[in-house]
Amino acid sequence: MAAALLARALGRRCAITLVESAEIGTVGVGEATIPPIRGFNQTLGLNEAEFVRETKGTYKLGIEFRGWTRPGEAYFHPFGVYGTAPDPGYFHQYWLKLSGLGKAGALEDYSLCAQAARRGRFGQQSQDPRSPLSTFGSAFHFDAGLYARYLRTYAERLGVNRIEGKVVSVDQRGEDGFIEALRLDGDRRVAGDFFIDCSGFRGLLIEEALKTGYEDWSHWLPCDRAMAMPCTREGEPSPFTRSTAQAGGWIWNIPLQHRDGNGYVYSSRYIDDDTAEATLRASLGGTVLAEPNRLRFVTGRRRKAWNKNVLSLGLASGFIEPLESTSIHMIQAGLLKFLSAFPGKAWDPVQADDYNDRIQLDFERIRDFIVLHYHANQRDEPLWRDRREMVLPETLTRRLALFRACGRLSQHPEEMFTATSWQAVLEGQGIRPRTYDPLVDLHDIDRVATEFEQIRRELRQTAEAMSPHAAALPGLVSA
Repeated sequence: MAAALLARALGRRCAITLVESAEIGTVGVGEATIPPIRGFNQTLGLNEAEFVRETKGTYKLGIEFRGWTRPGEAYFHPFGVYGTAPDPGYFHQYWLKLSGLGKAGALEDYSLCAQAARRGRFGQQSQDPRSPLSTFGSAFHFDAGLYARYLRTYAERLGVNRIEGKVVSVDQRGEDGFIEALRLDGDRRVAGDFFIDCSGFRGLLIEEALKTGYEDWSHWLPCDRAMAMPCTREGEPSPFTRSTAQAGGWIWNIPLQHRDGNGYVYSSRYIDDDTAEATLRASLGGTVLAEPNRLRFVTGRRRKAWNKNVLSLGLASGFIEPLESTSIHMIQAGLLKFLSAFPGKAWDPVQADDYNDRIQLDFERIRDFIVLHYHANQRDEPLWRDRREMVLPETLTRRLALFRACGRLSQHPEEMFTATSWQAVLEGQGIRPRTYDPLVDLHDIDRVATEFEQIRRELRQTAEAMSPHAAALPGLVSA
């Protein structure tokens, strides 16, 4: 992703070298994304049909959460907005009042993405604000290895020089510790002005060389293990990701064209590896295609994502479990922020400081959103009781207090998750405000109720008129 975007943005004004080794495994067996990935692909000028075909991709309209409030219950976190206007305004406030009066349906009844997902349907967003499809949002599921291969070919066409090899040591300047070059196996040396560390949890440059430090968030998010296991796909792929809460964590299901990606994210404090594997195997809907890929991690972030002349991306910059599909987005966000502060030869530390502040905000807002899922539960296992009773980050405490008071949400302009996302999880996991915004009382509630019923009917009809999800997938071979 880094090589492709920088080559596209900078052309041949900078020489870009990509060092990677086929001997080093990757984490992803199937990745879910969020809507901004569309902007990334459009910036690269990718053809969507070709991209979906080459990555064995499917479309994603949101995430279904099973058992997160309590066993047997489920809710849907949709993309897009609630209502039929691209700018929903006070829709949620009206819904709060109508729901309290028994005059409104479930919140997801007013989401086109949720309605389409439940029916296995898909459509493209419309730019016409009069169309219900203008409220639509979507992302992708794809094979991460195939996506990397696809972008490698793209980057090399734009002049990126790819070197196969392992980094064995790093040369640093004596006066300030800046990195001068990488030493590769085979007695090779790769010099550069700036380095991007994509070496995963190891943090070969950002941590091993520069000793940047790591901020540990496991007291809020104690899951420290993941086990991934692909299986054959049974039936047509659903246009959504599924997350199912378990005693020791949660299981994901990501439907691709040719298989399902599955995994169990769990805490070793509450469940052992063998039990986790047995639970994951029992959840699979198809035949196992590979033995489990086992991962260990510590949730948190680097104290500096940009240190000296090194930028860390992906797992090298930090890790928050993939509950809301944020991993690839953080690569994308990091790259776009880096381009807006591109240092050139005249490097000034204030650029890195500003970048680090913005990335820190991204990490902390995502952290708070993920912590909310764990905290707002009514399950009875030790993990879930402990999460319900934990002391929350102050930023999340303030946000919840405001929402509980009047249903309002404070949003930062660069915040990734929209009010729709917060409303979906808060409502889905049983957090309701004590009251609604008093300005709602200025309107005739019976007229508003009639309009809400019209909206619900229009969205249902629009969803039913959409094509089946599978029909939108170039190259799909039906099971």
